[in-house]
Amino acid sequence: MTDADIQTLEKKLWKTADDLRQGAGLKASQYAQPIFGLIFLRFADNKYRRFEPQIKAEFEKRKGKLTERPLKEIAISTCGFSLPDCARYDYILSQPAASLAKVIHDAMEAVESENEDLRGVLPKNVYSQIGQSKDENLLKKLVQNFKDIPDDVEIDVFGKIYEYFLGEFSLKEGQGGGEFFTPTSVVQYMVKVLKPTGGRILDPACGSGGMFVQAARYMHAKGGIDLSVCGVEKDGETVKLARMNLALNNVNGTIYNANTFYEDPAKSFGNYDYVMANPPFNVDGVNYASVQNEPRFNSYGIPRNKSKQKKGTDETVPNANYLWINLFATSLKPKGRAALVMPCGAESAGDSELEIRRRLVEAGIIKQLTVLPSNMFNTVVLPAMLWFFDRAKPDTPKRDEVLFVDARKIYTQVDTTHRKFTEEQQRCLALITRLYEGDGEEYAALRGDLDAAVAKAKSDASSRCAAEEASFAEAAAKIGEGKANAKKLAKAKERHEKTIAEIKKAAETEIARLEGHLAWIKENFPEGKYRDVTGLCKVAKIKGEGGIEENGWSLNPGRYVGVVQEVDTTTPEEFKAKMQAMYGEFAALSAEAHKIEKRIAENISRIASGASDSRSSSGSSGSRSSSLSSNSSSSRTSSSSRKGPAR
Repeated sequence: MTDADIQTLEKKLWKTADDLRQGAGLKASQYAQPIFGLIFLRFADNKYRRFEPQIKAEFEKRKGKLTERPLKEIAISTCGFSLPDCARYDYILSQPAASLAKVIHDAMEAVESENEDLRGVLPKNVYSQIGQSKDENLLKKLVQNFKDIPDDVEIDVFGKIYEYFLGEFSLKEGQGGGEFFTPTSVVQYMVKVLKPTGGRILDPACGSGGMFVQAARYMHAKGGIDLSVCGVEKDGETVKLARMNLALNNVNGTIYNANTFYEDPAKSFGNYDYVMANPPFNVDGVNYASVQNEPRFNSYGIPRNKSKQKKGTDETVPNANYLWINLFATSLKPKGRAALVMPCGAESAGDSELEIRRRLVEAGIIKQLTVLPSNMFNTVVLPAMLWFFDRAKPDTPKRDEVLFVDARKIYTQVDTTHRKFTEEQQRCLALITRLYEGDGEEYAALRGDLDAAVAKAKSDASSRCAAEEASFAEAAAKIGEGKANAKKLAKAKERHEKTIAEIKKAAETEIARLEGHLAWIKENFPEGKYRDVTGLCKVAKIKGEGGIEENGWSLNPGRYVGVVQEVDTTTPEEFKAKMQAMYGEFAALSAEAHKIEKRIAENISRIASGASDSRSSSGSSGSRSSSLSSNSSSSRTSSSSRKGPAR
């Protein structure tokens, strides 16, 4: 399937999901369950079908012998799961609409009974609610539309559909509902920088498990998977999504339902080869007493309030960002590496957070920071920051330096309000890290792949043009010559010329895009070696002039990378696209500002009302300024208002 085919299918399936919302009267948080359940069954059937001949052959080979094994065991070891006949998609689809809810319920029960890792995970009872809707065929239509996913579709396409739905659900539910989704292209870039080769990987805020899936796919593409994953997620429904996601992608691991701040079921301290996460940002209600004696949080210091705690109240951590940062650093083995998403601002936070950051920098484990473009996340307009840790770095000559990358100008505009990294952009950005590490293999590989892609684009365009010429010649012969056919022939020729022009234009656009990446590589790293590039990347020393210490221990890439003075060569079309994108960003910011303005007005009204009541009852003129202070924190992103740019 082409990208266009996938997008068409995604939109059709989402339209079906939206029909479900309207027809069954379900909330977004509710209709996610039946949709993902059917995605799971369709995916499972597709995958099982591919392995079925092998499973049956192995069963028959062992049948009646000492080595005989149940079909279920062979299926699990071969395919990753067992799929009973009652859960096969064609069987479900063949059942009458009136009994479909029970059929799906029984199918889910049967799958769980044969697969221990999925017990209690799959949705079951929600389908009966859909069956009771006014449209008695609603569930039948839903199942039918998911059948439209082709039988021979590749596994990664199912992943794309799955991730598309996660993203759409995060948009429907808003910032609070998007905690389980991180845009795929961001995760893929993180994985390319991290470069996992095998071992144990931890995500202490794992959401739907997307970090694990992308890490596994990367390792599979590199020749194999030797990966054991461990995730922690506090939302029970999201835990189920993560477990389904691991099963769908045959990733081995455990997902715990727990609050990472207060529980450590993963036994994280010093036990993992890799840590990847997009944790909740700016959480401000973590109990200080619960974390103060935890080595996983206190090894580099715990954030403290500047003001004294009020009597009779428990002290809380003012901002948990650095609790997360501590956790990522302390969870690694001696040669472990980590990649994490943090909000912009955390890299330059002051007071106690500055001291924690100083200790981390001086310890030598912070390897790289990358600032992302804005509008990369579905629920967050502003850019985020990626932090990369390397426990082996203190034993290398790079101990006293940090690599900074500014990726804010490298992106592909998806629509007026969303951006992403293409595969080539991910590789170009990750190339900076590889060259910094002294690894020149990716440089040669990327240039070679881009050259090959350019040649293929030219060849494909030539083949398509030749096919179109042959098709037109055949059509023209059928039409025939003469005055009677002149008009018909002219129209056919016009369509033919338009098609040829479209083929050539599409090819020219693709070739220009690929050659643009080649030019970027040659311009920035002409010798195939790392060098500082103004506006793109900089290796900053800890000590000395212009170093990190001199910059107040700030890790903001903009302080070190600098800015390129450019001549504006924007075309009218590019200018229009940029203006549309900027307007989308402006509209989103304006909407957020209006919400904050309304909240402030409500707080002030409450204060005024409280002061009036206080004066009338006791004669006091207290202003209750503490109420405004506590509520004004809602203008920051808190754990209840946003869980980060969604995992």
